[in-house]
Amino acid sequence: MDSGRDSSRGVGDGDSTGVGGFVIGTMRGILPENRCRSVGREQEQPMSAKQAGKTTRQGFDKELAELDALSEALKSNAAPDAAQVEQLRKALAYRNNFLATKAARMVADAELFALLPEVLAAFDRFFIDGAKSDPQCWAKNALVKALVKLEHCEKDAYLRGLRCHQMEPAMGGASDSAGALRGACAHALVDCPGISDADLLVLLLEPLTDSDKTVRIEAARAIGQVGGASAALILRLRALLGKDEPEVLGACYSALLAVEGARAIELVAAVLKEGDDLAAEAAFALAEMRTPQALAALQQRLRAGADAWFGSVLLSAIALTRLPEALDYLIALIARDAREAPSALEAIGRSAPTPELRSRVEQAVEQTGSQRLEQAFCRHLPARPE
Repeated sequence: MDSGRDSSRGVGDGDSTGVGGFVIGTMRGILPENRCRSVGREQEQPMSAKQAGKTTRQGFDKELAELDALSEALKSNAAPDAAQVEQLRKALAYRNNFLATKAARMVADAELFALLPEVLAAFDRFFIDGAKSDPQCWAKNALVKALVKLEHCEKDAYLRGLRCHQMEPAMGGASDSAGALRGACAHALVDCPGISDADLLVLLLEPLTDSDKTVRIEAARAIGQVGGASAALILRLRALLGKDEPEVLGACYSALLAVEGARAIELVAAVLKEGDDLAAEAAFALAEMRTPQALAALQQRLRAGADAWFGSVLLSAIALTRLPEALDYLIALIARDAREAPSALEAIGRSAPTPELRSRVEQAVEQTGSQRLEQAFCRHLPARPE
């Protein structure tokens, strides 16, 4: 087999070398011929593998350099001109998934709605023999994001992605590389017209039990976006069943709180009791509500006592509610130099405080006269350069 590389093919064909996480496919009988003279007659001499690889790599490098130059140009221009749009149109047709991925990202960033047909065509193309044409689904992942950015609302493309399982060689056997694709398509389907909420929830049930953790997380979030009583029942049941990764159940808590509001606080707050990783997910889900009821649940759990790690989690969640009463509570802990004061400083520092809040905290620290709090303040809320 030739070891040359073909820039027109996708990642993963034959022997290959990586290029920024991607690889170039091998040539298969499409190279030009060399001719040489033998004694008395003309004889065809095929190009060597080394020569083929060099020629193809040069072509790839040229196309890549052109795309990189276009990317830099688009950063400075308000909108692409006709020639630049045409260059991206051509790049979307490349069979090499590295180049097509870069093109898809630029099309999405520039919001080039005129290239939606080409994005759709490229998306469909990389499903064909996907393990060879698009290993790790890099092109399909970039293209589906472009479809969403370009407000494509036809369900068929997303349904195809939702059902995609792309098995690829891995250590110890094979692995499915299409998890991120299924998760992105689950979200995209929520915004597609022509699908009833009931049908959409049926479609999302299978991803909610997917073997890939990322897909389960995105399915929970998508169900939360659907909303309504049926979505709430699914999320409540999933939360009560437990037995999943903390991140997955955390996504269920967040989605349930978004759908049911205060009604779901009791269920989620009950998870705080254990003070473990799952309890941390529940704490941050409550923080996302930014309501007095959620804040009260966090404060109640903190008053019940917690180890240093979970105490800092609760304080961070309290800070992230960004409620005035939450910030007053944390500053009061600092002002009386409570045991939790250094963790309260860290929590405020992580919440991207405003200059006004930083000034309030600094004043509270100065009033304590505590050297340990002064050190913690400098560490967690350093002065911003002018």
